Amino acid sequence: MTEFNFGSGSFSPGANRRGVAHPPSFFDAADGLVNGQELPDGAQGPGVLLTADGGRYTGTLFGAKTHGEGELVFTTGMMGYQESLTDPSFAGQVLTFTYPLIGNYGVHQGASESGSVWPRGVVVRHAMTQPDHRYSIGTVGELLRSHGVPGIENIDTRAITRRVRELGTVLCVFGPEEDEQLLKTRLQSLTSPDLEDLVDEVSIDEPVLLNPGALDDLDRPLPRLGALDCGIKYNILRNLCRHFEVVWCPPNTSFSVLSQEYDIDALFCSNGPGDPAHPGKAAIARETLAAAVRANMPVMGICLGHQLMGLASGLQTYKMRYGHRGANQPVVDLITGSVSITSQNHGFAVADPDAGMLAAHPSGACSPPGENMHGAEVRVRYVNANDRTVEGLDLVGQPSFTVQFHPEACPGPHDAAPLFGRFRDIVDDHLGGGV
Repeated sequence: MTEFNFGSGSFSPGANRRGVAHPPSFFDAADGLVNGQELPDGAQGPGVLLTADGGRYTGTLFGAKTHGEGELVFTTGMMGYQESLTDPSFAGQVLTFTYPLIGNYGVHQGASESGSVWPRGVVVRHAMTQPDHRYSIGTVGELLRSHGVPGIENIDTRAITRRVRELGTVLCVFGPEEDEQLLKTRLQSLTSPDLEDLVDEVSIDEPVLLNPGALDDLDRPLPRLGALDCGIKYNILRNLCRHFEVVWCPPNTSFSVLSQEYDIDALFCSNGPGDPAHPGKAAIARETLAAAVRANMPVMGICLGHQLMGLASGLQTYKMRYGHRGANQPVVDLITGSVSITSQNHGFAVADPDAGMLAAHPSGACSPPGENMHGAEVRVRYVNANDRTVEGLDLVGQPSFTVQFHPEACPGPHDAAPLFGRFRDIVDDHLGGGV
């Protein structure tokens, strides 16, 4: 196993963990602003955003000097814009913020969810140029410039949000108003990012041991976890390192390699972008999940990991009308009856075994019917309180479960945070001779 150490990066989830002497560190998307790198000139002047259904919205350009293009989506969070911009699940998309003031508290070192900015364009009502926070190291516009991502502000984001809610997500382009004819031509040839292997774009290429030698409070070795990276968020890795010795793995790592070469005790599959039924690296991760279940190994999945487990269980996945993106999604636990407010970011869902495809996109995009790859019975554990879509699965008789929402939300509601502890308890019970 290779142990990487990128020294200058500010993200090190294994740092200050009991028993860990030399944890690797990784680049945070905001590190460039701290290191004083020279930024390219920013975009400015009148801009126009065009949608594939004929919509036209005017605004003012900011961020990088390039055209934006992708699937137009929106997120409802009132804060956490830096985390959203650096969330790999937004790869391939043009992200609209419904909250009107973006950048109020600036950009902070160590608050990113990856080493890059992933949306292919950003749409806001107003991008703050003078943030007010003692720890701010730059503006949203500067963060976008440092990663080559364009933005457009002074846009009627309420109109865009209503359009997407009523008619579904749509492809779009934006850029200088003087390039409008060129943008129209580009829009005509634009294809859905769901056709791309976005998981390959956002994931690591080689395994990394994040917290070698990690111990619990009684100086006992922590169980070893294989974390399949389909576009994993940094805060997921932080949470996992509190409970496990974590091997951060590429999504196309086979179960035989994980179990024989890395000797893992449990398996985790992360969030990520795109269509879960894409035949690329996500399909290999799905096979790894199924193999782990067949081996009776504890498994947990979040977001895309949940969808991949749904496919491995013989359920279909489908594109949602506009998805769930924000920090205010209510989820019902069908066993306890409790409701949690959760952070979410997904445009696909697992079809309900009984109710089918709820809140589906007008395109009807979905996976073909499939077979159960692991043989275990699957049961819906969580549903969304608003539209009743599937939010989590339990595998009956197996030490495995998945959730569509994000227990690691930061910032965001912490209602679901105990799920990491639940998984650790499942792993301990399994290693101790339980289920």
